[in-house]
Amino acid sequence: SQVVFIQEDYIQEDFSMRKVTLSDGGMVMTERQGRGPTILLVSGLGGTAGFWKPWIAARSTQWDMISFDQRAIGQSTRGEAAVTIAQLAEDCCAILDAYDVKDCVIIGHSTGGVIAQYLAANHPQRIKAAILSGSWLKADAYIHALFQQRKAILYSNPEAYQAFGAMMGYAPDWLHQNWQVFEAALATTPRTERAQHVIAERIDALLAFDGTALAPLITQPVLILGAKDDAIIPCSHQQHLQSVLPHARFRQLDSGGHFFPLTRLEDTLHSVDAFMDSYDG
Repeated sequence: SQVVFIQEDYIQEDFSMRKVTLSDGGMVMTERQGRGPTILLVSGLGGTAGFWKPWIAARSTQWDMISFDQRAIGQSTRGEAAVTIAQLAEDCCAILDAYDVKDCVIIGHSTGGVIAQYLAANHPQRIKAAILSGSWLKADAYIHALFQQRKAILYSNPEAYQAFGAMMGYAPDWLHQNWQVFEAALATTPRTERAQHVIAERIDALLAFDGTALAPLITQPVLILGAKDDAIIPCSHQQHLQSVLPHARFRQLDSGGHFFPLTRLEDTLHSVDAFMDSYDG
């Protein structure tokens, strides 16, 4: 993707919002906040910038963070291009270009970690280091079955789809103590045919991804994060990633569910801090 138009909507010290219009007509809403090493934050299937709000609040004095709603998500529009992992990665390059960022550290959660793998392998000059959180190399039978079932529920009972995602994604005790998170998830149920199609094509994209050939090309420092009780992307996938990536280290949390970057925020951030301090950036 090439940036064809950039609109600076709002700027203040250490914070800006920008609309980045892509060559296929899609528009990506982005935010940049903080100071320090530049980090591109890429969220998972939900694709929202909002996923990273607790991270930005906690580290805006240490990191220069770019977050965004992925195409067709939130305040962003879809455009005409097919939604694939390769396309979503190229969108990331367009965002970096829009901010005149030559290279950065990328943090990708779940599907965001898949996007990060593609970027690190195909645009190594743009990615200094990568943090892959709750991610995988290639969907196995479990991931295929889980996401195909979620896709079926999406069309037949979208509220059940949304509830199922929250209940699978968060550790039960944490969700019970933070029930407003479940209620907030239900409030964003994809009820329209268009909203359901956006999710379905993203599910198809993540299931189609196979990073086997990319792994040897990822020579940057990599931190792989996982949670022992992740029921969406089991921790064995992160262990496998470590075994195939040339310069990867693995940190496993004992709990937190799939959304451990939120439920175990401080522990996850401490792991990232240590990684950021350790590699020669």
